[in-house]
Amino acid sequence: MDRLLRAVCRGLIRTGNLRITTAAGSTFSCGDGAGPPVAIRFASRIAEWRILTDPELRLGEAYIDGGLVVEQGSIAEFLDVVVKNLSRTPVPPWSGLLRMSRWLARRLFEHNTLGRARRNAIHHYNIDDRIYRMFLDADQQYSCAYFENNSASLDQAQLAKKRHIAAKLLLKPGLRVLDIGSGWGGLDLDLARNAKVSVVGINLSDEQVRIARHRAAAEGLACEFRIQDYRTVSEKFDRIVSVGMFEHVGRRHYDAFFRKCRDLLTDDGVMLLHTIGRWDGPSETNPWVRRYIFPGGYTPALSELAPVIERSGLMVSDIEVLRLHYAQTLCAWRINFLAHRDEVSRLFDEAPDLKERFGSADRFIRMWEYYLAGFEASFRYYGLVVFQIQLLKSIEAAPLTRDYMYRGRSDVDSSASLAEAAE
Repeated sequence: MDRLLRAVCRGLIRTGNLRITTAAGSTFSCGDGAGPPVAIRFASRIAEWRILTDPELRLGEAYIDGGLVVEQGSIAEFLDVVVKNLSRTPVPPWSGLLRMSRWLARRLFEHNTLGRARRNAIHHYNIDDRIYRMFLDADQQYSCAYFENNSASLDQAQLAKKRHIAAKLLLKPGLRVLDIGSGWGGLDLDLARNAKVSVVGINLSDEQVRIARHRAAAEGLACEFRIQDYRTVSEKFDRIVSVGMFEHVGRRHYDAFFRKCRDLLTDDGVMLLHTIGRWDGPSETNPWVRRYIFPGGYTPALSELAPVIERSGLMVSDIEVLRLHYAQTLCAWRINFLAHRDEVSRLFDEAPDLKERFGSADRFIRMWEYYLAGFEASFRYYGLVVFQIQLLKSIEAAPLTRDYMYRGRSDVDSSASLAEAAE
């Protein structure tokens, strides 16, 4: 086993400074010695065998269950080495068989019914809100921030994201906006507060909707938050925005999603879709992420989006690709989360439902550390980006140039600047 493990690891890890200790106690190094030293140890032969045969799923499982121990460095530094090398190294031949079997299973079970969509949302978003508050910005934006410079804080970058989206929506006072996947309501409250629009936010997480309603009532803003699937909405809206929700739609429902958005949008309406995607072509969702973090989740390539948008009758008027912004966002979240690990542990002592659902606090912390670190590395090296796609029903619904996206950006609280951009 040690000989096989050494051959596979050295074949995959060509750069970096990684030391591996096997369950039998032997130690070997991988990489060219560049970068910070990272050392891991396998706690059992079972963990070694599982990772060798199914690394995409079993590596994360081994870390959260103690089968893989990081002895020097952090899991983030380990995944940085692994994912960077995977982006440059051909996958093992047996990987194709695993991917094919998972593709067949997904095709059988990916039908995202109303009930399944709600269960998938509850799985991730109905975790105790206090945990999210520990690592998100003050407004609880759980999506990619927009870093206008390297010195921007997480709060500044999330504010810039909301401002950037608002500019692309070409808002004017009095317009009616639909937000598909409204989260804790931060974007909608910001639009209502600063652009003087009325917003309907729909969401499948009752916990998030409860908090969003409370926030809107506290400020007396024109925001209505509903527990509702986009497929059941029937009103017309001047603007539609969807941030970080499309990843949960499912490929089989892309046509229905864009047709529904077209039907809900007024003739001179504007839509802005903000979604994780891939720049390197279609690829299956990581099985560990699908099982533990986002059941039913899928990140599309542009080649998968363009045909369905064309069939819907909507027009693509602008596409922006945010490349490393999400890596920076995830890094900030991970640092914040780990800084509050003692609070997470205390919360598990106070909330029996968390312990029943996730096991120990240490296991939950390792799961979320792996999730945040793994996504961060994937946005740096493994094809993940964020697409912001502006869509129209009428060719005349947006200005001829892109100046309006940046005009008046220094005055983030001015609804006038947003209104001027739309004229």
